[in-house]
Amino acid sequence: MAVQAGKDLLVKVDMSTDGNFETIAGLRATRVSFNAETVDVTTLDSEGGWRELLAGAGVRSAAISGSGVFRDEATDERARQLLFDGLTPNFQVVIPEFGVVEGPFQVTSLEYAGQLNGEATYELSLASAGQLQFVPYVDPIE
Repeated sequence: MAVQAGKDLLVKVDMSTDGNFETIAGLRATRVSFNAETVDVTTLDSEGGWRELLAGAGVRSAAISGSGVFRDEATDERARQLLFDGLTPNFQVVIPEFGVVEGPFQVTSLEYAGQLNGEATYELSLASAGQLQFVPYVDPIE
């Protein structure tokens, strides 16, 4: 994977539960993390006293966070609605030259800030709320 511009990492939300995804506008910084818990099955009989993990077990999750400025009334309103209603619509995370992750997420945090001589900003946090699908990037030249 070659060097990529951070602006190409996009977070998109299904605006009306019909597959109409729109980029959450105004994000300046975005972070995506994938996690997999382990299930320790080590016993006194474990070879050499080494820890053993149960393959394929444990809870998998993803978290998304971002911060930025207000740009688009529709996506700002959608984020607020999702937080207050506790909904878990589908989101897409476009990771350049890696692929697209899609699935249900819940808005877990929405913070607003501003300074007298600066712009109003917001921070958004999402937690996966179900099974995620991954579609790998395909180089159009290959």
